[in-house]
Amino acid sequence: ELRRKDPEGRSAISIRSHSMLALRRAAFNDLAQRTTGALERRLIMSAICTSAIVEKAQAFVNGFNENYALKHEAFENQFWGTKMALKGTSATPYSTDLLSKTKKEMEDLLSDASILSDAKSFRDAIQNETSTASNNDELIKVLNVIIRTCQCNTFPTASAKAIREETNAIEGTLEKARNEMTLGYTNEKGEFVAASSVSLRTLMRTSTHEAVRKSAYDGLRSIGDFVCSNGFLEIVKRRNALAKQLGFVDYYDYTVQNAEGFGKDRLFEILDGLEEGTRPLLDNALATLERRHGPSALQPWNTGYLMAGSTIKKMDPYFPFGKAVENYMRSYAAMKISYADATMTLDLLDRPKKYSNGFCHWPTPAWVKPDGTHIPSSTNFTSLADPTAVGSGLTALNTLMHEAGHAAHFANIRQPSPLFSQERAPTSVAYAENQSMFLDSLVGDARWRAKYARDREGRPVPFEILEEGMRATKPFEVFQLRAMLAVSYFEKALYELPEERVTGEVVKALADEIEGKIQGGASPRPLLSVPHLVSDEASCYYQGYTLAEMSVHQTREYFMERDGYIVDNPNVGPTLTKSYWNCGNSRPFLEIVKELTGKELSGEAWVNALKKDLEEHIASEKKDYDDMIQKCLHKAQNEDKVNGEEKDLDLQMTVKFVDGDEIIADSSELGLLNACREFEKFVDARVAAASS
Repeated sequence: ELRRKDPEGRSAISIRSHSMLALRRAAFNDLAQRTTGALERRLIMSAICTSAIVEKAQAFVNGFNENYALKHEAFENQFWGTKMALKGTSATPYSTDLLSKTKKEMEDLLSDASILSDAKSFRDAIQNETSTASNNDELIKVLNVIIRTCQCNTFPTASAKAIREETNAIEGTLEKARNEMTLGYTNEKGEFVAASSVSLRTLMRTSTHEAVRKSAYDGLRSIGDFVCSNGFLEIVKRRNALAKQLGFVDYYDYTVQNAEGFGKDRLFEILDGLEEGTRPLLDNALATLERRHGPSALQPWNTGYLMAGSTIKKMDPYFPFGKAVENYMRSYAAMKISYADATMTLDLLDRPKKYSNGFCHWPTPAWVKPDGTHIPSSTNFTSLADPTAVGSGLTALNTLMHEAGHAAHFANIRQPSPLFSQERAPTSVAYAENQSMFLDSLVGDARWRAKYARDREGRPVPFEILEEGMRATKPFEVFQLRAMLAVSYFEKALYELPEERVTGEVVKALADEIEGKIQGGASPRPLLSVPHLVSDEASCYYQGYTLAEMSVHQTREYFMERDGYIVDNPNVGPTLTKSYWNCGNSRPFLEIVKELTGKELSGEAWVNALKKDLEEHIASEKKDYDDMIQKCLHKAQNEDKVNGEEKDLDLQMTVKFVDGDEIIADSSELGLLNACREFEKFVDARVAAASS
C-alpha cells in the first residue's frame, strides 16, 4: 500500500485503504440486515409453530377432559346403581355387565398408548420452547396429570389387558353375590334374624346377650368363607399376575406405587415403626381389659360391648338418627365449609342387597374449564343405618361426618381437569382419607357433643355419660390403630403368597395369624369381612387410613396450637380449602401436610394422644364441654331467625335424600333444613312401622 507520513510521523491510511474499508462496512451492514431479517423470520416462524403446538395441545386436552368426564360419569352411574341395587329403567338400566362395560371403556381411554404418547409429545414440545413454557403452566399441568394417570392405568400388552378385563368381570360377579348374601344372627329366642354386616357389628357392641353377640360375630366370620368360595382367590391370583407383568413385585406394591408414589418397602418402614412403637400400648390395653372384665373380655364378640356397651345405650337418646343429617350440616356450616354449588345424593338407610359399606363417589368431578367455567361436582354417598338399632344415630353421625368430608374436599378442588378431582390413582389414598377422618374425629370431642348431642327436647348429653365413656374406652384406643394396621399387614402377606398357596384354607389361616400378631387375638371385625379387600378401587387401600390418621392428629395439633379450638371454628373451612382441598392431586400428600403443619408427617401426635393421661384428658374435655354449654346458653334466641323463622343453612349445595329408588326430599324444592326435616319424618315413620 502507498502510505504517507503526517507531520508527527504517524502512519496515515492511504486512499485505497479508505475505499476498501468503506466497501467492507457496506458489506457488513448488508449482511447484518439480511441476518437480522432471517433471525426475525425464524423467531416469527418459531412463534407461529409454538402457537400452533399450543393450540393443538389445548385442543387435545379439551377433547380428553370432555371424553374422560363422560366415561367417568357413565361408570359411576353404574357403580351407584348396582351398589344400591336400584331397579333401573329402559332409559337408565343397571347391571354388573354394564358396570364392567363402562369400567372397561373408562380404562381403555386411560390405557390408550396413543394418548400417553401425544400428551408426552405436546408437553415436551412446549417445555422445549423456553420462551413460552412459562406462559403455559396450566396446560403443562394438565398434560402432566394425563401422563401420570395414564401411566397408572397402562396395560402395555394384550395379555395384561386381558387379565385386567377378566379380573373386572370376576370382581363384578363376586360383589353382586356378596351384596345378595344372606347375613344374620340368632336372637335370644333362637330365631334367625337377617342383618347387614354393619348391623352385626353394632349388635356386638350393644346386645346384652353374649350368645347373640357370638352369633353376630359368627355371621361376620361367614363372609370369609363366602368370598373365598366365590371368586376372591382367583381375583388375588389375577391381580398379582397383572402386577408382575407390569414390572412390580406384586399387586400390593403396584397399588401403593400408583397411589402414594412410593413402594411397599418404604410404606412398611413407616408402618413397622408405628407397629413397634405401639406394641407396648397394645399389651398394656389387653392386660387392663382382662383385669377389668375377666378373660372373656378378650373374646372378639365381647370386647366392644364390655368397653362401651352401657354408655352407647345411655348416649343413644342424645344421638337420634333422624337428626344426624341436620347436625352434621349445622356443624359444617359453623366451620364455614362450602360445597361450591355441588349436588349430593344421600342414601343412608340399610336395606337388603345394598352394598355393605359406606362410600362417597363423584359421577361429576369438580374442575375448571379453560374459559374459567367451574363445573360443580355431583356426589353420591351412602351409609347403612338401621334407625331401630341402639347406637345407630352415633354410627350414622360418624359416617356422615366422614363421607361428607370427602364430598366437601372433592367439591372444592379447583384445577383445570377432572383428573385432579377423581379418587383413583394417582390420587393419594392418604390424601383423600385425611380430609374425611379429620372431620369425623370431631364427633368424639366433648365440645362437639355439648352442642350437637342432644335429645329430642334439646337437652345436651350430660358430661357424666361422656366421662363414663372416656373411662371405658380411652385406655383401649390403641385397638383402633392396631385394627387399621392389621388390614395392611394381611394384604401385604396375602399378595406375597406363592400362587399355589392361594387357597381358602391358607388364606383364612393367614387372616387369623395376622389378627393374632397385630391385634393380640381374634378381631371383632374379622379381616376377611372387610369389604375393601374384594373391591378393585379399595383393595390394598387401608394403609391410606393409617397414614391419614397420622395426619389427622398432626392437623388437629396445628389448629389447637394456632386457634385453641376446632369445633365451630369458622377458620377451619377456609384453611382446609386453601391448604388441602383446592390443589387436588396436583401436589404430593406429604408436601401439603408439611406446608400446613410445619412438620414432616409422623405418628408422634397420634402416639402422644394415645399416651395422654386419662385424668388429664377428662379434665381437658370437661373444660371444653363447659365452655360450649355456656356459649349455647348465651346465644341469642333470635340470632339465626328472620321474621321469626330460622335462616336456612348456607353450605352452597343441593341435597337429595333417597332410599333406593324412592326420593324422600330435595333441598332444591324445600331448602336444606326443611329437606332434613322431611328426612327425619321419613325415619320416624320407618321406626314406627318397625315397632308396630
